[in-house]
Amino acid sequence: MVRDNQTASLANLAPGQSFALTGGTVIHDDGSQSLSDIIVGADGRIVAVEPYLDTGNCGACVDITGMLVSAGFLDAHQHLDKTGVLRFAPNPSGTLQGAREAFAKYARTSGPDDILKRATRTVERCLSRGTTAIRSHINVDKDAGFRGIETLAGVRDAEKDRITLQLVAFMTPHPGQDFDWLAQNIDGAVALADAVGGTPAVSEDPPRYLDMLFSAAVKAGKPVDLHLDEHLKADVHLLNAALERVERFGMQGRTVFSHVSVLSALPRADFQRIAERMLALDVGVVTLPAANLYLQGRDAEMLPPRGLTRVAELYRAGITIATASDNIQDPFVPTGSGDMLEIARWTLLAGHLRGDELAAAHRMITSAPARLMGLGKDYGFKAGARADFIVTDCIDTDTLVAGGPDRAFVFSKGRLVSRSATENIRSQEDA
Repeated sequence: MVRDNQTASLANLAPGQSFALTGGTVIHDDGSQSLSDIIVGADGRIVAVEPYLDTGNCGACVDITGMLVSAGFLDAHQHLDKTGVLRFAPNPSGTLQGAREAFAKYARTSGPDDILKRATRTVERCLSRGTTAIRSHINVDKDAGFRGIETLAGVRDAEKDRITLQLVAFMTPHPGQDFDWLAQNIDGAVALADAVGGTPAVSEDPPRYLDMLFSAAVKAGKPVDLHLDEHLKADVHLLNAALERVERFGMQGRTVFSHVSVLSALPRADFQRIAERMLALDVGVVTLPAANLYLQGRDAEMLPPRGLTRVAELYRAGITIATASDNIQDPFVPTGSGDMLEIARWTLLAGHLRGDELAAAHRMITSAPARLMGLGKDYGFKAGARADFIVTDCIDTDTLVAGGPDRAFVFSKGRLVSRSATENIRSQEDA
């Protein structure tokens, strides 16, 4: 149980001072847990995480005995340019194509101020719920132009000490889209971004489109993050074409396939063959349970499929798989709060993970996306990493994922950026 003096002490840590948290249970990068002290330097970075540290030189010291500390949650796939537009861009069909058309229409009139207001609000909500890094795909096409990516690049740079934002130049093909426009503008978009992305399944010429994306990524020295096969049509998937380009362009370990819903529609033997190649090429996966549960399978005559990729099988095969929010309150997903623990629970339930794999769901919102996002030494409980973590009143990883904390304190680069509490209200019968 969190004591009142712990709450007060955590809340009163002064920005810009070194401090130590002692006696808490830390979830380490490999998923193990141990009683450890944490020292954070005045620069907002981890100095040490070990038991029984000498904290005498710290500017402040807080005893957090009985509390659990997790590295910051990571949302490896969002769309901050689309967030919060549901009221203005309805999708009556509830389909993926309906969502694309609704946002394309809205994007023609959405200005920088509108994008900034909506994106900033979602970033703040995510941060308040423990998300300390977000990778966001930003449409770049004839409808949206560069408005979204230029606006979010400004947010990324302005907020770098509070939250890590990565931008994916999402070169979006539409029916009738001029390839020449995409080709002429991709280098400029990628220069503003941290990764290169797109959606080959809706391109009118997928091979040419894939070559364009991978070529631009290699030229800029940036990774690739594709919306790949976000459908359930087993006879038209592009997995082999994409994997061939990973190998040909030398993008092993620098490529992420998001969605890959079609894997759940393939015969198991075909899936296993593709999974083995993905593992050999070190290709990561991001599953998006909210979007795929909502959008897929609406045309099924019998019970609709779940729409997710083979989450449990990919995880057990050793492929790095993360889970993420995707869209928040827009035509693609009408719900969403920015709470990655909620997404982890959806992933466990809809992805057929087991009750003894709650810790796996935690890794899918921490260490797995950290690897896919290339955060490296800047993330986790290691010397020199950003001090991005959440202190909660949970007893272990399983209880954190299963039900979430009643009290939580979110630190970003060593500063307390959010605190939340759910108070227990006794009924009149118990009073």
